Amino acid sequence: MLPWKHAVRALSVLLLTAAATLAPTASASAAPTGSETAAAGRGWNDFSCKPSAAHPRPVVLVHGTFGNSVDNWLGLAPYLVDRGYCVFSLDYGQLPNVPLFHGLGPIAASAGQLASYVDRVLAATGAPEADLVGHSQGGMMPRWYLKFLGGAGKVNALVGIAPDNHGTTLLGLTRLLPYFPGAEDLIGSATPALADQIAGSPFMTALNEGGDTVPGVRYHVIATKYDEVVTPYRTQFLSGPNVTNVLIQDKCALDLSEHVAVGTVDRIAFHEVANALDPARATPTTCLSSAG
Repeated sequence: MLPWKHAVRALSVLLLTAAATLAPTASASAAPTGSETAAAGRGWNDFSCKPSAAHPRPVVLVHGTFGNSVDNWLGLAPYLVDRGYCVFSLDYGQLPNVPLFHGLGPIAASAGQLASYVDRVLAATGAPEADLVGHSQGGMMPRWYLKFLGGAGKVNALVGIAPDNHGTTLLGLTRLLPYFPGAEDLIGSATPALADQIAGSPFMTALNEGGDTVPGVRYHVIATKYDEVVTPYRTQFLSGPNVTNVLIQDKCALDLSEHVAVGTVDRIAFHEVANALDPARATPTTCLSSAG
């Protein structure tokens, strides 16, 4: 494919992602936000929820770039609530004067927001640990929290759906940046999270230096071979102990979900998430899982 076609396709994916997640939101704080109220009306972000014996850990959902705490999870959050989980979601990575899209600020700072939110959820539920489920950047960013901000002692499992664990070339688009002087600096100043997610960035180098995982946490990665944002898709997979890497087409060859769909509407992927959260009660993930 010609480079300009790469660029057009990648841009269209970003626009589709933005359209799929468009909604006014507010930052996570001690008081309930408008987005939390909206989510609670849909069955999650209920801070009176107490985890059951069957599901003793609250689940914190971490949206992706351009996402927010409600629209990214209109499919998965109710799916988990219906299965008896206490489910929560946060907004992070807000930029000044950008009210509609989140996950754009420096990722290390976003990990600090996640740390504060997890503390809030644990205090409200009384649980000693949480499970994290993230889509795209939201499946990778928590690894900074686990590695550098003390999250490993508060998190049992991290489930990443299409996470850019080792950065992305965005179909090779980022490889064109050196040919456009100033382009990378512009991306970094305007949308730091995008610069952080480029394969080989200082953030990615620091995140993965010394190994992909930290002791005491289970990692579960769900990828799709049709991912057109985190490319090559196999860079999503992690190496290390307590890691399970799943290609969704190995579970259902008919699954055509790409980057956005696999985290927002794919019930086969949702079934795999449920298995990852409760491996003792896991059932096979197949093409029929979408009916469950």
